[in-house]
Amino acid sequence: MTEIIAIANQKGGVGKTTTAVNLAAALASLGFETLLIDTDPQGNATSGCGFDKAAFVPNLYNVLVELTPLEKTIKASTLPKLSVAGANSDLAGAEIQLVSALARESRLRGALPPVKSRFQYIILDCPPSLGLITINALNAADRVIVPIQGEYYAMEGLAQFVDAIQRVRAALNPKLELEGGVLTMFDSRMTLSNQVKDEVGKFFGERLFKTIIPRNIRIAEAPGFGQTIFQYDARSKGAEAYLNLAREFLARRGITVAPSMEAPKPAVHPLLADLDEVPATQAVQSLENRS
Repeated sequence: MTEIIAIANQKGGVGKTTTAVNLAAALASLGFETLLIDTDPQGNATSGCGFDKAAFVPNLYNVLVELTPLEKTIKASTLPKLSVAGANSDLAGAEIQLVSALARESRLRGALPPVKSRFQYIILDCPPSLGLITINALNAADRVIVPIQGEYYAMEGLAQFVDAIQRVRAALNPKLELEGGVLTMFDSRMTLSNQVKDEVGKFFGERLFKTIIPRNIRIAEAPGFGQTIFQYDARSKGAEAYLNLAREFLARRGITVAPSMEAPKPAVHPLLADLDEVPATQAVQSLENRS
């Protein structure tokens, strides 16, 4: 049975796209057929999976505005079992064009049934807003995961966003549930981060994921190479964290991942063994010094 998960937060810069891309990649790496749908006009999830977003045609704009079948926008990524339905800046115009459209809040939901049987999980990367595109994603989703940055403004607008989820549930999508929150870009050395963790824990209670995504240079570098964290550096702390998030996500559904299903760790040259958290430029300099 296919499950549709929206990764959403009206606040920008909280690790939303990073979480959507790498949770989808982790599920694929663990053997689950996964579709990542980019519903953000910035198209960062699309480029983060190795696609040229400007050349990704047709894309989600065509699905929402022109009613192009979603299947025509789906492309296989270089990571086995991970497919992507992309987006680019064309999608920005959809907000205006959908205003007077029939069933404007249900365009994505109506496009999904023909492709659902192909995937076990469908991950929706949502834009940082509460506009029509986000409403479409929430209307199509079964559950919502809210990424929360471990910094001062983490709680700003969170209650309002959760209220918006409840209003979508009441008016459009009775099956929609809040899966919970996940802390991202977390620096455990900062007192403030731990204070934010406590406050977010009070807000979400048991729905807060125990897995915390740390601030990690490898996670930040990976999109620049058009790769998920598992392709860029599968042995990094960032990759380990997203794999653990996927395990916890699956455990909530009564699915235990056998060790044989885990994503393989690539062999690492001994000189690279202690360079996990070092930026690439420093790593090169360190290797040059050793030689």
